[in-house]
Amino acid sequence: MREHAFTDDDAALMYDIENIWDRVDFPPDRFYSDAVAAAASVLDVGCGTGSMLHAAREEGHTGRLAGVDPDASMLARARRRDDIEWVRASAAEMTYDGEFDLAVMASNAFQCFVTDTELRASLAAIRRALTDGGAFVFGTRHLQARAWEAWNPSNAGNLTLPDGREIRGWYEVRSVECPLVTFTETNALPDGTPLRVAGTTLRFHTPEALNPFLVEAGFRIESQYGDWHRGPLDAGSRDIITVARAQ
Repeated sequence: MREHAFTDDDAALMYDIENIWDRVDFPPDRFYSDAVAAAASVLDVGCGTGSMLHAAREEGHTGRLAGVDPDASMLARARRRDDIEWVRASAAEMTYDGEFDLAVMASNAFQCFVTDTELRASLAAIRRALTDGGAFVFGTRHLQARAWEAWNPSNAGNLTLPDGREIRGWYEVRSVECPLVTFTETNALPDGTPLRVAGTTLRFHTPEALNPFLVEAGFRIESQYGDWHRGPLDAGSRDIITVARAQ
């Protein structure tokens, strides 16, 4: 029955509802939006439903905007705007060559590069996409903060979809083999009956482990922060926010 169905398209819709772009009150969004507004051409790697680039157009950005994501359902929602380029691909599959002044990866999408091989190939493609001196701006959760410890069913939340369906969602960690954490995301009926269970592995980072990959790919690290207010990167930081320059 339809009321018990939950598809990849529903998951993309739910993501879109839960992650409305808000450059005014949400510091990560404001950080990225300020960078996007200052760049003539922007590549959003792991663009998801495209909300950041949608907002940029709505706020008057007139330059080239392109979003890349491997998820077809996410891109279907992104393509609601046709004045932005949308490409279905992984970061490593991108073929751009010296075409953008800025590349960004928001919402900790950088953590989806799990293996060293994937990380190297993805960074090489991002560097190749940028002009010399172009910026790569991204954030990743700091390994030391152990954010996954809060990912459990006791932190489940509810959401109502536009068609009235009530969906309950939660995360549950399956394995921790630092720096890799594997977990499931469950979408369920309000009584907890699962409708969809999707597994993901993320890679957590420290500056000491991350930065050599950037340098190897041809980036110079311009600045790194420990929070979205540009606070120092230190022993209490939960995030690593990086601005790197293509050399």
